[in-house]
Amino acid sequence: MTSNKPDIENDPGTPAPMVPVLISLGANIASPVGMPARTLKAALASLAGAGLEFIAVSPFYETEAWPDPTDPAFMNAVAAFRTNLQPLALMTLLHEVETGFGRKRSVPNAPRALDLDLLDYAGRIEQGSLTLPHPRIAERRFVLEPLKAVAPNWRHPVSGRGVDELLNSL
Repeated sequence: MTSNKPDIENDPGTPAPMVPVLISLGANIASPVGMPARTLKAALASLAGAGLEFIAVSPFYETEAWPDPTDPAFMNAVAAFRTNLQPLALMTLLHEVETGFGRKRSVPNAPRALDLDLLDYAGRIEQGSLTLPHPRIAERRFVLEPLKAVAPNWRHPVSGRGVDELLNSL
């Protein structure tokens, strides 16, 4: 049986639907645009300029550096966007923005001019070249506190636990 209805999923002329995503932002050293708070603001503008639809951003939180508290303190936030980019394309964009703000990937957890992490992609659960939701989201107060400010009803897609419950378990 044939249909005159177009195959929307396979039609390259049909844009993908916009989906909600949560992205964490962090910085603890200056970038080419200035100190961490200015960097986070500029990174948000850069993401919006790259086709992500801005929804909301948490307040900026200053947090102790981890694992070495003698490193400069971090400025952290979580932003909600909508995008039609697929997860790997979005991660590529996040890495490009980080590089544009002077991010150098040396050793894990080193001080950085900008760190962008994809926390949640429309509640999707994935493992492989990209893990969704972010694998350490439930362990990080510096992510959960700003996440609560932006998405207080968010639930971890794997555990089903709400952000308040995750915070209380830390």
